[in-house]
Amino acid sequence: QVQLVESGGGLVQAGGSLKLSCAASGNIFKINSMGWYRQAPAKERELVAVITSGRETVYADSAKGRFTVSRDNAKNTVYLQMNSLKPEDTAIYYCNANIVPRTTIGMRAYDYWGQGTQVTVSS
Repeated sequence: QVQLVESGGGLVQAGGSLKLSCAASGNIFKINSMGWYRQAPAKERELVAVITSGRETVYADSAKGRFTVSRDNAKNTVYLQMNSLKPEDTAIYYCNANIVPRTTIGMRAYDYWGQGTQVTVSS
């Protein structure tokens, strides 16, 4: 079993900052990409930021210049530093990781998701 556990969400005023963390644990052989998605009410889940095992990053246009994704491979943890938050950033934020489990055959990787953490930005 592989688990992703997120933390760091909460309520913040516009212009403020939050840092999300997501730790992967369990039957892990290798972690490929890790990242963050979000889903606002009545909207589809969307990519926020992704970081590869080689630390290459991809950001949604809405996150560029304000959010920073990073990872600590020793801790199997990905972070999302969010600055200059806006009310439109309000959403449930989900951690995602592409992981090769120890018991997999042929090095097949699977996508795993965290349970989500609420971020609310007040105006």
